[in-house]
Amino acid sequence: MVEVIVKDEDLQQAALEGMDEFLDVFVKAIYDAIGGELTAESMAKLNADQLTLLAWNILHEEVMDGGFVQLIYNGYGPFIFKNPLAKALRQWDMRAPSKLIYDAHTLWLKYREEIETEKSDEDFMAMFEQYPEFENLDDIFIENEEEWTEDIAHYVDDHLDNFAKII
Repeated sequence: MVEVIVKDEDLQQAALEGMDEFLDVFVKAIYDAIGGELTAESMAKLNADQLTLLAWNILHEEVMDGGFVQLIYNGYGPFIFKNPLAKALRQWDMRAPSKLIYDAHTLWLKYREEIETEKSDEDFMAMFEQYPEFENLDDIFIENEEEWTEDIAHYVDDHLDNFAKII
């Protein structure tokens, strides 16, 4: 296991700025602790909560930027859907995003081969119309993103020792 360090002053400042900034302090500290890159080797150095937070961060960034189609196209499907992110969120008492991930997993299995192939920018943009089933999932995520981010932040705040050593 790698030691993840967060300065209390950084945490206090981020908490004043908002939930996203609060979580970002931990995400950055975890990435710093593993050398800035998430690989199979660096994942083995993290605990389940730290990995769940990084997976949530990737899911959040990708879906907010371009939806589940973008997340899958950018190669994150296996990391999000094959790892126990949905199960972990359910254990964090976050049933709604867990269900959403399971629903997206079903569509990923159905369309992954088509979506994951290399495409031109034009063909990439056309995928959003080719796979309308993802649109509802994207909308659910976006509509609930603020509440779910707050729930994640509360979980992290209630379990600080699982995420970092605060100095």
